[in-house]
Amino acid sequence: MAARLQGLAAPDTVVLSTATFQLVQGYFTYQDLGTHLLKGVVAPVSVYRMLGESGVQSRLEAMVPSRLMPFVGREEEVTLLHQRWEQAKEGQGQVVLLSGEAGIGKSRLVQVLKDHVAHEPHARIEWRGSSYHQQSALYPVIVHLHHLLQWQEQETSQEKLHTLETTLAASGLALPEVVPLLAALLSLPLPPPYPALTLAPQRQRQKTLETLLTWLYTEAKRQPVLVIVEDLHWIDPSTLELLGLLIDQGASARLCLVLTARPEFRPPWAMVAHLTALALRRFTPAQVMRLAAHIAGDKALPPAVLEEVVHKTDGVPLFVEELTKVVLESGLLQEQEDCYSLTGSLPPLAIPATLHDALMARLDRLAAAKLVAQLGATIGRTFAYDLVQAVALLDEATLQAALAQLVEAELVAQRGIPPQATYMFKHALIQDTAYQSLLKSTRQQYHQRIAKVLEERFPDVVEMQPELVAQHYTEAGRAAQAIAYWQRAGQQARQRFANPEAVRHLTTGLELLDTLPETPARAQQELDLQIALGPALMATEGVATPEVEQVYTRARVLCHQIGETPQLFPTLRGLRMFYLLAPIYGWFTEGFDTADLQEAKALLEALA
Repeated sequence: MAARLQGLAAPDTVVLSTATFQLVQGYFTYQDLGTHLLKGVVAPVSVYRMLGESGVQSRLEAMVPSRLMPFVGREEEVTLLHQRWEQAKEGQGQVVLLSGEAGIGKSRLVQVLKDHVAHEPHARIEWRGSSYHQQSALYPVIVHLHHLLQWQEQETSQEKLHTLETTLAASGLALPEVVPLLAALLSLPLPPPYPALTLAPQRQRQKTLETLLTWLYTEAKRQPVLVIVEDLHWIDPSTLELLGLLIDQGASARLCLVLTARPEFRPPWAMVAHLTALALRRFTPAQVMRLAAHIAGDKALPPAVLEEVVHKTDGVPLFVEELTKVVLESGLLQEQEDCYSLTGSLPPLAIPATLHDALMARLDRLAAAKLVAQLGATIGRTFAYDLVQAVALLDEATLQAALAQLVEAELVAQRGIPPQATYMFKHALIQDTAYQSLLKSTRQQYHQRIAKVLEERFPDVVEMQPELVAQHYTEAGRAAQAIAYWQRAGQQARQRFANPEAVRHLTTGLELLDTLPETPARAQQELDLQIALGPALMATEGVATPEVEQVYTRARVLCHQIGETPQLFPTLRGLRMFYLLAPIYGWFTEGFDTADLQEAKALLEALA
């Protein structure tokens, strides 16, 4: 696709396909180049030419209002923000630190506050940390000043300087003192009559910070100022120092600072009285369902879809938003007047393209610990230290260091102390990302290694959870070993009266059996599975259902194929029960058939 698109691009231009355009829409201005037929691609592809940056600074700002995620929950947090803003307007400076993991809704809360104050007289300043500029001094401040001054690329240095002077003069600042410092900060050449700066670097830095603070306080005397600083975890040290001074000195100014950061951020300043720290929690399942319903246009989603969204997203609003969109755009649902219905069974949901790279980047930053994350993901959402130690083939110190790194990165949660510790991925999507990043061949090797380790070293697990071993052998492509464990799991589930689980286990075993060559041993194994499946189906579907008849009819064929076998008796008994009760069922469904009674009589005689 990239090669074909390159052929459509004129020199010094960038063209995008629809898939990429949808991911960056709003961040750039563009020209629609229409649809094109590309060699090797079946359907026509929409192509767009990027013209330039749009100037937006955040994902929410890039979204048109109709695409903005509906606001659900967080009523207490919104009330607190409104209160702090009102206090700041009265001259009681306020600082609110919103902390939480990526996608938890920090920026959405900030947007709610921005909307709330939009029609009030105030000034707004926005600084945003960047993972690419963590060592670029005052980078967020410089970006904000560029937006404030609205410099155009074609403007001369003299024109840009004039705009800077006009803006500073409107704030009542002394130009001879502040223009040289801010021009240097913005890498703007300074013509006469301004003298060249001769300050020592440390003194120039200090004076620049003082100038920025003076500008802010001067503006706060004219009107309330809302200062928004997002992604503190990526802010450079100089901007953090400026923030520290602003927090220390802003208690009596009409300033409201709203800061956002991920949990790993540790504030370098003291917890002063006018600072409120607010940690955002994940959504409850009820809130997840409400949000998913809103995204679906307030139309009811199928319970199976809601259950999967709740399970996969773990209460992270951004994950809920993106995963629900994936389902709505997948073709799996049929829209009706007031709800959606599934068009078939619900397959495992793919990780949304909008999240995949971000999740993958978190894993890639882990270096050596990524291998342990992949192994853990292959074991399952929860994995024990002793099992991952047996499978990982790493020395104890290396393994513990890798696990500690995963915990520190907040990808997994730890319970207990090694070797009795257990670990759980904090997000199902993180587990999926780690698992899917493995090559298929490597994935199969890991599954086989896990199954063998379970058999050899964890007999209690094999005894209590044979379906776990069965699943690993299935994913390893070892059908013969897997079938035996699926049968064992199905029989164990029946003994516990867990008939729905028994049906699933035994049906999976039969599906795998179809992949093996026909032999007498296979016929016997299929008969064992069918005989075990019959009673479980009777308990879940009913005795007089077509599924029951199909199972016992197939079992009867296998009995004749194998020859004399004691399993003929339970087979005929199951068929007799079906044909005996089918007419009674028919009375209620208007499908009464006397032939069923005749068949039951014949089977009764055969049993006798």
